[in-house]
Amino acid sequence: MRKNSIKNTRINMEVQRELSEILRTEVKDPRVQAGMVSVVSAEVSPDLKYCKAYISVLGSEEAAQGVLEGLKSAMGYIRRELAARVNLRNTPEIRFVLDQSIAYGVKMTRMIDDVTRDLKTEEDDENQE
Repeated sequence: MRKNSIKNTRINMEVQRELSEILRTEVKDPRVQAGMVSVVSAEVSPDLKYCKAYISVLGSEEAAQGVLEGLKSAMGYIRRELAARVNLRNTPEIRFVLDQSIAYGVKMTRMIDDVTRDLKTEEDDENQE
């Protein structure tokens, strides 16, 4: 099975959906509940042995690190729940990775807004003279 095959894409989507559901309803670790956690994407290897789950945490950097520690400690439970919900030949070993793309996008949008606001202010000043 190729990495970008239709079957692999469907498995990735299913694993992402189930991981989101497990994190939202099943995991009771207070570190995970401290920040709003969402699974941005999941990449399951073609041999179904490994999975990288990219997560986004709404909150501070300390909260994000706490969430990662909580997820690491709940790894066995999450994997067992995933095995019960998704019928795969192998249950993948999950590695959670903090996804910074949303925060990066917000930062870039603010920077662009600041530049356009400055340009608009300069235009208004020139028009008044």
